[in-house]
Order: sequence, then C-alpha cells, then structure tokens
Amino acid sequence: MNSIDFSNYQLDEADGVFTYKNENTTLGFVRFNKKGEIEYIFVNPIFRKKGIATKLLQLVKQKTGKEIILQEPISPLGSKLLNSLNKWK
Repeated sequence: MNSIDFSNYQLDEADGVFTYKNENTTLGFVRFNKKGEIEYIFVNPIFRKKGIATKLLQLVKQKTGKEIILQEPISPLGSKLLNSLNKWK
C-alpha cells in the first residue's frame, strides 16, 4: 500500500460528511452520524489501497469521540472493505 500525502488535498466537512478532493476529482468521502455510525464510505478506484478509507474513519472517530460503527454493506465491495476494517468496530 502506498500512502498518500493528504496535505496535497482539500478536506471538506459538511453535514456529517468528510470529503477529500482536489480541483479535478474526489478522492473519497464518508457519511456518518453523531453516534459514530458510518452510513456510507467511498474511495475513488484510482486512489484505493492508499489509506484514504482509514484516514476518513480516523476523522469520524475524532469528530464524534465515539467508537466507529459500520453499518451492513450493500455491495460485495463493501463487504470486502468491512472485513478489512474490523479493527474499527
């Protein structure tokens, strides 16, 4: 996994959503609620395996002050991500 330098990207926060982006594209985003439940997480396929999902989950944990609760995935790719992120439960 090649990590990414997040200082090169803009982090936006609005209404329970953190988004990493630059002027050309969105790298990834996470939607969450005040209970620390992750409602949706997405990472642009070009930027996968670079620690973006982990960084987004860290931001949610810092913001909410709660343990991360991952909701049931709605896709096979979501199930794969859930298995790799069990450390956040």
